[in-house]
Amino acid sequence: MSLWAKAQQLPQDALQEVRSVYGEHFPIEVRHFLSSWIEEKMWTDIEPDNPQYEQYIATLVRSLIQELETKAASLNTDDMFLTKLKLMEAAKNFRQRYTHNPTALFRIIRHCLGTEMKLVSQVENLGGALMSMAGGKVGLISDAIAEIAQHVESLRRRTQETGEDLRKMEQEQEAFAISYHECTKLNAHLQHLATQPQNQQNLDMEKKIRRQKEQQEQLLNHKVAGLMQLRLTLADKLKDTITRLNSLQSRVLDDELIRWKRDQQLAGNGALFNSNLDSIQEWCESLAELIWLNRQQIKEAERLKQKFALEPPGMQDILPTLNAQITQLLSSLVTSTFIIEKQPPQVMKTNTRFTSTVRLLVGGKLNVHMTPPQVKVSIISEAQANALLKSDKMAKNGEASGEILNNTGTMEYHQATRQLSVSFRNMQLKKIKRAEKKGTESVMDEKFSLLFQSQFSVGGGELVFAVWTLSLPVVVIVHGNQEPHAWATVTWDNAFAEPGRVPFAVPDKVPWGQVAEALNVKFKSATGRSLTEDNLRFLAEKAFRGGNASGQDYSSLLLSWAQFCKEPLPERNFTFWEWFYAVMKLTREHLKSQWMDGYILGFVRKRQAEEMLASCASGTFLMRFSDSELGGVTIAWVGDQTEVFMLQPFTSKDFAIRSLADRVSDLQHLLYLYPDISKDQAFSKYYTPFTENQSTSANGYVKPFLVTHVPGWGGPGVGGQTPSHSSVVGVGSSGQSGPGGSYPATPSTIFQAHSPDPSVTRDTPSVASSYAPGLGQSSVGRTNPDMDYVELMGHSELPSIDENLNLDHFTFSEFIQSYNTKPQ
Repeated sequence: MSLWAKAQQLPQDALQEVRSVYGEHFPIEVRHFLSSWIEEKMWTDIEPDNPQYEQYIATLVRSLIQELETKAASLNTDDMFLTKLKLMEAAKNFRQRYTHNPTALFRIIRHCLGTEMKLVSQVENLGGALMSMAGGKVGLISDAIAEIAQHVESLRRRTQETGEDLRKMEQEQEAFAISYHECTKLNAHLQHLATQPQNQQNLDMEKKIRRQKEQQEQLLNHKVAGLMQLRLTLADKLKDTITRLNSLQSRVLDDELIRWKRDQQLAGNGALFNSNLDSIQEWCESLAELIWLNRQQIKEAERLKQKFALEPPGMQDILPTLNAQITQLLSSLVTSTFIIEKQPPQVMKTNTRFTSTVRLLVGGKLNVHMTPPQVKVSIISEAQANALLKSDKMAKNGEASGEILNNTGTMEYHQATRQLSVSFRNMQLKKIKRAEKKGTESVMDEKFSLLFQSQFSVGGGELVFAVWTLSLPVVVIVHGNQEPHAWATVTWDNAFAEPGRVPFAVPDKVPWGQVAEALNVKFKSATGRSLTEDNLRFLAEKAFRGGNASGQDYSSLLLSWAQFCKEPLPERNFTFWEWFYAVMKLTREHLKSQWMDGYILGFVRKRQAEEMLASCASGTFLMRFSDSELGGVTIAWVGDQTEVFMLQPFTSKDFAIRSLADRVSDLQHLLYLYPDISKDQAFSKYYTPFTENQSTSANGYVKPFLVTHVPGWGGPGVGGQTPSHSSVVGVGSSGQSGPGGSYPATPSTIFQAHSPDPSVTRDTPSVASSYAPGLGQSSVGRTNPDMDYVELMGHSELPSIDENLNLDHFTFSEFIQSYNTKPQ
């Protein structure tokens, strides 16, 4: 027996509960006539929140509508005419409501089926068996969308009932007026008879009329009592409806819409954002329609009351109070549904074009688009945002903290999507006025917000609403080098902003577990792969300056904002966030594919890399992010004598010249990616195709390319082309440096500090020569800092290498002791 057949056999109270979940959003007639199809197709184990099923659900809903239209067309008998109309109307409504949001209908149907199954299970005491019957495919978890739709339908029926009560009251008042008029006529007749001679005929007439008058008065008293009862009942129903509307509106606005806004903010950090804004708009439109209808009913009740002013003593008139409450509900709904659908960029550079979109969720239902409202955008400071929220008054002209070009627009109604919105496509921040800084504050700590303002009327000018909304916090920069710190401010705010906060307050200290989650979301969004537990532990040790503290649980430790992005790391001139941001940027722009494939370990300390490689075969290598150089990745490999060597870090500048995979291919001594993967097996798909026959380009030149070469570790590269050079640091059991004596492996710190001075732009690839300062990163003896190594070798003004190196009085051990600092 089908589920629908079982549901129809439920007891009356359970059957009534089944009927209550159906309504205009999903008529019970559709369930009845398509019961087999629905139970076959809609009982699936797919998860509607999963984006990969969006297309499947859309196809399913289209099929449902087609099936419904086919069924309606087949009902040709006279007795099924009304049902046919009902099914055709349902198909039309489904197309209008759910074509752009098929998931909403899918959820509703799933909820209806789940309710049926739950009730049948309870009645038959076969919960487990029934779940087995359905293959466990229907989740009985209450769905928010279906629950809200159920409440909306209940309120719609309630509103229809009060509408019927109003019509009945009007009819009763009209009947009372007629009876009262009859009674008045009888009184007038009696008064007339009183002036006539007192004969028997007149006395009989008077007696008859008095009997009629008494009957009319009794009828009038009965009608008055009935009218008073109708008024009291109607007032109670309207009061109850307003209470229910208030509860439902609170759920939609304070729960669903606030959750959507929070998810939108987290999406600013890269979190997955499954927007259900269309569903929220549908709920808000239903609320707007119900509130407006109930408001009209209250006004009609007041009109009827004024028409028949009859108040029993001691009874309070609650209609004015109800009118104020329902108007406040409408005001709250309108002002709360003026939202920013597409946020402006949270790191905003002056004189750079940006976009944003605002939308009024109830604009179509309240016919706001009949007189299209104007929207104005301005930028305000954190202090101004605070003042705005406290006073609930819009900023006056001249109070903005900057000047925005193209900052006005007109909202347009899009018939296909039923959306009233305006998109600002060419805004540009021209000027910014900053507040005075205190202590260690910088301009990248300062938060602004874009204020969107509008005003429009509802009900033919009866109600006028002034609405405004604030964007997520915005950090304004004027130069690209301010971007990392600005993103630190935005990331911290997006991740740790608390509901209902004072703009734009955030906690100064946050448990590492929450910070780790935010960093993981950010990194995954940028690079395509999540951070592992080991990666996050590495970051915790770095953030807390914990070195190699093994086994320590960082999850509950509080990380301060200063530790996050203010205080430099030990022996470095950059902060934790600057290091993390540079690594993330490098990976996103140059290493994304290799990172996603798991070929880059990245978050590994130098000592750990040495330990990992110590027992590996010669030629085994791994790649780790440099601790000492921002946005650098270094290659660590095992030499012939189990020594571990570290190549000077490559940065974005190097990868702009030659990719990581090609550089790995160039270095012939690199054989196996840790632990034992063949180099070509891992990286061959990333190699740039190479042919010996290089064709001449359009300008007549043959284009060369550089090949990475480490002196003392193999030949000069592919096809005899000029190699670029890399410095290398060796780490052996004796602590001596050098790859077996071919070239002295000079520690790169002779020529380069642990943390390069940020004021000095590193203009060479991370392949400094290991010969002498004149050919390494030092600018000593260099005519042009942009000259290539080969150009230097042929430069007539430069002394030869032998002239640069006077070794007559040189003691190598003294030299090493003088510069015994190793790069990290």
